[in-house]
Amino acid sequence: MVNFANFQNEIYFAGLGGARPEFPMTAHGLEQRAAELLSPEAFAYVAGSASTERTAAANLRAFDRVRLVPRMLRGTAAADARDLSVEVLGTRLDAPVLTAPVGVLELMQPRGEVLVAEATRDVGVGMVLSTAASSTIEEVGDAAGDWWFQLYWPADDEVARSFVQRAQRAGAKAIVVTADTPGLGWRPRDLAVAHLPFLQGKGIANYLSDPVFRSRLPNPPEESREAMQLAILTWAGMFGNHSVRPADIPRLREWTDLPIAVKGIQHPDDARAVVDAGAAGVVVSNHGGRQVDGAIAALDALAPIAAAVGDRADVLFDSGVRSGADVMIALALGAKAVLYGRPWVYGLGIGGREGVRHALRCLLADLDVAMGLAGCATVAGVGGENVQVTA
Repeated sequence: MVNFANFQNEIYFAGLGGARPEFPMTAHGLEQRAAELLSPEAFAYVAGSASTERTAAANLRAFDRVRLVPRMLRGTAAADARDLSVEVLGTRLDAPVLTAPVGVLELMQPRGEVLVAEATRDVGVGMVLSTAASSTIEEVGDAAGDWWFQLYWPADDEVARSFVQRAQRAGAKAIVVTADTPGLGWRPRDLAVAHLPFLQGKGIANYLSDPVFRSRLPNPPEESREAMQLAILTWAGMFGNHSVRPADIPRLREWTDLPIAVKGIQHPDDARAVVDAGAAGVVVSNHGGRQVDGAIAALDALAPIAAAVGDRADVLFDSGVRSGADVMIALALGAKAVLYGRPWVYGLGIGGREGVRHALRCLLADLDVAMGLAGCATVAGVGGENVQVTA
């Protein structure tokens, strides 16, 4: 049992000596600071969403339609009365939070994924490593605590198999297949600065370090500029895989005995299909609004999907979480845990490992306090009675 709420006491007592937090205390504040400090290209890559960005905005607005209903006189306000720990996909976590898979973290900091691995290990939450990472699977595995590997299934099954098996050897505890990105969405912020980092050789470290991928190249990519350019073109021809279907999950099961979740699910029938095919979990997500403009808010998809498959699979939630109350709302609507995205990425860009730790500790302290004041002692104790859906 971890007292996440004690973070506020640390800050207040440090204030007696004149110290104030180095980093902003809210998700919005982290975004504002990042906009001031990061390059236009780096900020656009993280902040941008598909087309008019209506889906990203809808993700945030959806939380305004659900209100917490605090319960009183439950004896949960004392810090030692709460336990935020949870087991999801066989992984035991101190809190129902994992960092969402975000690629190309070298845009924020050198060795970005390793810094995130260290921060999540220290704080006690999980990490989901992106295939599109700037650090290798093995580098992250050496630094991480509890972590999962997110698979962008390449259009080469032998490379996909190699990724999955490398992840398992490196200590990953689950495989998360992203279903909503067979190709990139229309992203005007990136287009305005003509910036796709992968074409500069960024975010493809797992490919360049993979023996099967390297076997597809005539020369090692580090041999020359021309060899690297060919490696990048080979990656470009392999990244988007339009052929993956639920029926491919049993094939993935042949490659690993780790639990498998499918991320990007927004319809109950799709959730049923992947669970019927053998997935142990689904992540209700619209990729933070980065893929389909005008799509349903992820939160609006959560309860119907939880009702459809929650008795057979672990349901997680992603897209729009910005506060502890948001986490509670997702739990009440059927999620066992959430994936938390952009705010900690801004923290990484602002302050490296300590920026990530700060962003995560803010969310966790907020969640811990909110649960105590709302009368919830455990994650399992957050349910439908704790929320009211408004028009």
